[in-house]
Amino acid sequence: MDSVKEKKGLENLAFDQMDEQANNQPREKADNACETEEDRNKPTYCVTDVPPWYLCIFLAIQHYLTAFGGIISIPLLLSEGLCLQHDSLTQSHLINTIFFVSGLCTVLQVTFGVRLPILQGGTFALLTPAMAMLSMPEWKCPAWTQNASLVNTSSPLFIDVWQTRMRTLQGSIMVASLLQVVVGFSGLIGFLMRFIGPLTIAPTVSLIGLSLYDSAGIKAGSQWGISAMTTVLIVLFSQYLRLIPIPVPAYSKAKKLHTSKFFIFQTMPILLGIAISWLVCYLLTIYDVLPFDPAQYGHLARTDVKGDVVSQASWFTLPYPGQWGMPTVSLAGVIGIMAGIICSMAESVGDYHSCARLSGAPPPPKHAISRGIGVEGIGCLLAGAFGTGNGTTSFSENVAALGITKVGSRAVILLSGVFMILMGMLGKIGAIFSTIPTPVIGGMFLIMFGVITAAGISNLQSTDMNSSRNIFVFGFSMFSALVIPNWITKNPDYLATGVKELDQVLQILLTTHMFVGGFLGFFLDNTIPGTKRERGLLVRDEVHPEDASSLFGTENIYDLPFGITSCLSSQSWVRYIPFCPRKGLRSQHESEENDMSRGRGREHLPDDTKVINEFAL
Repeated sequence: MDSVKEKKGLENLAFDQMDEQANNQPREKADNACETEEDRNKPTYCVTDVPPWYLCIFLAIQHYLTAFGGIISIPLLLSEGLCLQHDSLTQSHLINTIFFVSGLCTVLQVTFGVRLPILQGGTFALLTPAMAMLSMPEWKCPAWTQNASLVNTSSPLFIDVWQTRMRTLQGSIMVASLLQVVVGFSGLIGFLMRFIGPLTIAPTVSLIGLSLYDSAGIKAGSQWGISAMTTVLIVLFSQYLRLIPIPVPAYSKAKKLHTSKFFIFQTMPILLGIAISWLVCYLLTIYDVLPFDPAQYGHLARTDVKGDVVSQASWFTLPYPGQWGMPTVSLAGVIGIMAGIICSMAESVGDYHSCARLSGAPPPPKHAISRGIGVEGIGCLLAGAFGTGNGTTSFSENVAALGITKVGSRAVILLSGVFMILMGMLGKIGAIFSTIPTPVIGGMFLIMFGVITAAGISNLQSTDMNSSRNIFVFGFSMFSALVIPNWITKNPDYLATGVKELDQVLQILLTTHMFVGGFLGFFLDNTIPGTKRERGLLVRDEVHPEDASSLFGTENIYDLPFGITSCLSSQSWVRYIPFCPRKGLRSQHESEENDMSRGRGREHLPDDTKVINEFAL
């Protein structure tokens, strides 16, 4: 049986995905959660399966590459608000730190959290309020930090400028993350999701992408030719060539040495697009096609702009909590980050259900969802302590990759988390990524932020968009979220209540596009009369029942590891802990179902066909 699974695993996605997958014989697998999956596209490996070690390594690297673009974008964007545009070495340290923390949080989530194959990484939901906080008058970067010739990255003055901002951001994230910890481990997430529907999530997520158009435009506009080339390459690889395989040599016991098909364009389109554009920039630099004068257009496309940051970076680095100093707290920053955390929680719950469906697992029960959200809160707390300037959340891109690879094993995601931890400890890797030319990053942003915007709008597919009510709620929320922050940014003096702290809170909230859009969508959707089907809530309840704790197979997937569930099942107080699985109740429910099944079987004993059909079903 193992040899059959090895062959099928290699023939999915990376090797012979399209033409041989239909010819594979069905797996014979007893007592597995995959048997409940009636979809003909059920995964080759389910949550509790462990693929062969070489397939695990390959798929773990693939998940790392899938998350690469989203994770690396965050420190590169955040460096603008932290006055680090001209300090590539510190940018490389931020890149190492966020990869290290993302890997650590992935291991925690897969082992103790929701226990699904879901990867953790930085979140744009916290980036937007963080940039809003750093754009306030008291946190705006001094003019001299914008001039590369005036910046001395080793001077105490410059270090104090960016570390002061980072420490305030760290403390705000750590305090705000306590909200997610409490909501998760207390079980309140189930109550909150009754009021947060698609008409709240859609404008919130869409505005994350739309609000970053200025940053994408500035970076892409530094050399539009290079940016356009990067964008075209990523579109070409990810959309037009994704089903075109590349023949590569392979070996198996059945076929011996043979050629197999590797879908490289589907696996790493962003990395390929960046690498090719980067190479073109290097060639244009060594032949002095690009201008050497910093004042001329296109200078930022040169690969030697950021100096010898790779040679300066150490080979090994170990991020640690408090590496930028003791965190401080800003009340306005805490409230702004909390708004982003609420958005992140709602999005993660949807990711849990999607991940369970694609990996052949039953819908996650309440205790698993509560534990997953709580562990994400711990992840945000760790991210703040380590100094990423961001939090962590579930990566939707990697959830989608499960549907392509047909491998839903959490062992793969666990290995991917370990891989990210190791990458975060290699200082040269972060330094290399920090030297990507600015227009190449701008071309990547055009793709990424557009996809984020569209992903937010896609939440509306479960609502009735023929309803004038829904059109009004979504349209008004979106447009107001573009108008109000823009006006407040241009007229900050009009927002004066006489209380400085209150002014700061309002300044951050009203200049955060996703908060304005999400709040208006939440308020209007819950106050304007409408049916559950019209609002898109009925579809969610039908597809993902509120209590799935009694479904077959959940005890093998969502239980705590290392026999913790078995130890806790004998304790009576466990029933009062929302994030602990209750094995006793589940066993009782299953025994009742078995008794009912045996009763139905005895009723049909005279007819052998009915007996066989009953138990086969």
